[in-house]
Amino acid sequence: MYTEDGNPIGTIRGIGEGGVFVTTRAGAQSLTVEHARSGHEFGEGELMWRCTECGEMGQIKSGLPDQCTGCGEPKEALMYWTED
Repeated sequence: MYTEDGNPIGTIRGIGEGGVFVTTRAGAQSLTVEHARSGHEFGEGELMWRCTECGEMGQIKSGLPDQCTGCGEPKEALMYWTED
């Protein structure tokens, strides 16, 4: 995601009814459980995917699936999600 002037401000990681989910942490190389948990005290966390249309969630084995297994929405409707 970029400002109107073309300066990068973050990486879009999902789109939902309320807007977009953006990663803005400087130096984040990828979306991992450690990235999502940085600076927070949590129990065991698990990086998953979640559909912005139906709420279906699934395991990330080798990346996001090509479509939601619950409603068939394309990969673009899926976002990374951390589940405790």
